[in-house]
Amino acid sequence: MPFRFSKLPLDGLVLIEPQVFTDDRGFVMESFKASDFASNELPSGFVQENHSVSSKNVLRGLHYQTLPYAQGKLIRCVRGKVADIAVDIRRNSPTFGQWVKEVLSAENRKMLYIPSGFAHGFVVLSETAEVIYKIHGSEYAPQYERGIRWDDPVLAIEWGVKDVIVSDKDMKQPLFKDAEVFE
Repeated sequence: MPFRFSKLPLDGLVLIEPQVFTDDRGFVMESFKASDFASNELPSGFVQENHSVSSKNVLRGLHYQTLPYAQGKLIRCVRGKVADIAVDIRRNSPTFGQWVKEVLSAENRKMLYIPSGFAHGFVVLSETAEVIYKIHGSEYAPQYERGIRWDDPVLAIEWGVKDVIVSDKDMKQPLFKDAEVFE
């Protein structure tokens, strides 16, 4: 199997490490294989793929879509390095309000699978970073798009960056206590 799948402390989150073959020409790896994902109980029917480019200290998030247009994401950093965050927003989950941080980079080639029911965000740790994320569930539906303030004091996320650059839209997101969560 060309991947190592590691379940993380919050139910549903999976860290994926691909097998990389390197030689003096460079490297080759599989970044997705439907049969391997399915055998590890991960979805393979992706409906959309997004690609973002961001500068150092740019923070994007915390974003999600509500039902019936919820989304799961497979996150991969293909250039640079990011701290990727997933927050459990499933009210009936024993880990409701808890978060996980994983460093994803072009160098470590790790991927993070985030199911629906989580808010997602990342901050750029390198000079620039490119992040590609495959979406399953539903395509982008702006009327169902929601967010949570990145600096919510209850969540107390340790982003690892002091002077972040955040969009006006993300600065206006509600606090966790006021956010629309998954019931």
